[in-house]
Amino acid sequence: MVKLSAIQLTSAVSVATNLAKIDGLLAEVTAKYLDVEAIQHLVVLPECCLYFGGKDSEQLNLAKESAKTNALCLALGELSKKYKVYLVAGTIPMLASSAEKFTNRSCIFNPNGELIGQYDKVHLFDVDVSDNTKSYCESRYTQAGKEIKVVNTEFANIGLSVCFDLRFPNLFQRLAKAGAEIITVPSAFTKVTGKAHWQTLLQARAIENQAYIIAAGQEGVHENGRETWGHSMIINPWGEIEQSIEIGEGYISVDYQEQEVTRIRQSMPLHSPLNN
Repeated sequence: MVKLSAIQLTSAVSVATNLAKIDGLLAEVTAKYLDVEAIQHLVVLPECCLYFGGKDSEQLNLAKESAKTNALCLALGELSKKYKVYLVAGTIPMLASSAEKFTNRSCIFNPNGELIGQYDKVHLFDVDVSDNTKSYCESRYTQAGKEIKVVNTEFANIGLSVCFDLRFPNLFQRLAKAGAEIITVPSAFTKVTGKAHWQTLLQARAIENQAYIIAAGQEGVHENGRETWGHSMIINPWGEIEQSIEIGEGYISVDYQEQEVTRIRQSMPLHSPLNN
């Protein structure tokens, strides 16, 4: 049996507070399965799971501090080991080579707490939005990634993406062509853009690529006044929403049906050589 789960958070500017929240929700989502040896469990956290609602310059300082001890990765790896899950740890700020910017990195840990894959967000959110924040410029402190990433596990190939990447279908198509059967989308969509486009884009990416989409979002009003949309959801390869949580902190879970991915891709071979 394979379970897929998404955790929705209202993350704060305190790493310790956020780790405690994640610990508690992982305890809830895994309570039924910790003693079931045959189960594999993939859990996805939101973007900026350990620090959100402050200044980007403070994220850079956090990345610099963490670079000395690798504290953020170690803490998340310990949680994946504690709860025996594959954990896509949303994103955390990791110091770039220039030391003047950080990368917004999605890290995946196995049930032994080992880091088995990582992806730096390629598409940065530099836009004007009619919300409390008004203008976003991630590139001021964030260095964009350059590579896609598919992580092979014993139960599925997992493609990694982050938030604003969702608006760029080519990235998802490249993940599918590289073998991804599940694509994770840790996010912090604004309330305005989320209400308009979030669900539509997620369902489109699932349908186009005939893959499970696990979208874990930030939700609510954060300490700096920024509002995020939430509405975390898990969508199957036919584009159907299997589970969702609209507001508040919590989690959703579904059973992964590997045979459905195979069936849909065989009956409608979108990614065959004839269609490329």
